[in-house]
Amino acid sequence: MTASRTRALRLPFSVLVCSAVLLSGCSDSGSSGRKETSTTQAAQAAVPAADGDLQSAARKVIKDVLPSVVQIQASGDLGSGVVYDDKGHIVTNAHVVGDEKTFKVTTANSENELTATLVYSYPDQDLAVIKLDKLPDGLKAATFGDSAKVAVGQIVLAMGSPLGLSSSVTQGIVSATGRTVSEGDSGGGTGATIVNMVQTSAAINPGNSGGALVDLDGQVIGIPTLAAVDPNFGDSAAPGIGFAIPASMVKTVADQIIENGKVTDSGRAALGITGRTVVDAGFQAAGVAVVDVKSGGAADKAGIEAGDVITKLGDTDITTITTLSEALAADRPGQKTSVTFTRNASAKTVDVTLGEQ
Repeated sequence: MTASRTRALRLPFSVLVCSAVLLSGCSDSGSSGRKETSTTQAAQAAVPAADGDLQSAARKVIKDVLPSVVQIQASGDLGSGVVYDDKGHIVTNAHVVGDEKTFKVTTANSENELTATLVYSYPDQDLAVIKLDKLPDGLKAATFGDSAKVAVGQIVLAMGSPLGLSSSVTQGIVSATGRTVSEGDSGGGTGATIVNMVQTSAAINPGNSGGALVDLDGQVIGIPTLAAVDPNFGDSAAPGIGFAIPASMVKTVADQIIENGKVTDSGRAALGITGRTVVDAGFQAAGVAVVDVKSGGAADKAGIEAGDVITKLGDTDITTITTLSEALAADRPGQKTSVTFTRNASAKTVDVTLGEQ
């Protein structure tokens, strides 16, 4: 789905935020299962004995990149991270760090716990950067690739700490690009709507969040963030459907955080409203009621008021706050579009120049 306007992915299932909870079966006095799986064992189990050249390439990538993937522990939850530079900055998911400010970090080639401090968390894109308090010997930064070059069918490896098993590797392909996926805001999710996600068949499990999705050139092409779950089967995982934040977006956000201590240019469009989903007489979602309008924002300038019910953005029908978020995520700040809404039972359409989130 790489049309000029990326449309939202209509999933027949929900998405699961992939942080993990430390369980008795996954940890050993804080070791989080590290003693159960060695790097070599994980690599051998992950790569099928197929074509010799392919297997050799995969093993080389694992040897080169896995040392740059770390395990991050915050209170009772854990996830993964990727060493971003030689100064000790590590990029991960915002839902991995949560509300914490300090963390325990374990690298792939050591069981010694390091400490790290939050630099900045950006929940709107579900990304965060933390920094090691002290640099260990041999710390190696990963190489991030160009998202524009990611192609469907490309063989990829997912590296991280699923279920607390650090330095684990799974294999798959890029199943699709350009996906728009909305996280839930329960179960540790940030509620973010993220565009241009990379869909992969490589297994993404709790604990993989913030790790690395790597191509056979040894470049990180995405940060694994979500796995699909099927509500028809008790919200069990839908095998082979996972999503990663594209590397180019990761670099854009991480570079701003490292340079400025925050995100200064989100690139995310906004109307400048607070809204909630409303239902019709048949209890079906029927639009987004405007609860509050930001003074001077896009909606305010267009004459949209509290109490209006938004039903369309451009050509996209709006039925819920999620569909509005997805529609805005596909647009850019400064872009001109139209908003259709009802006021006192009358439909109105106004032109809007979108602001920035």
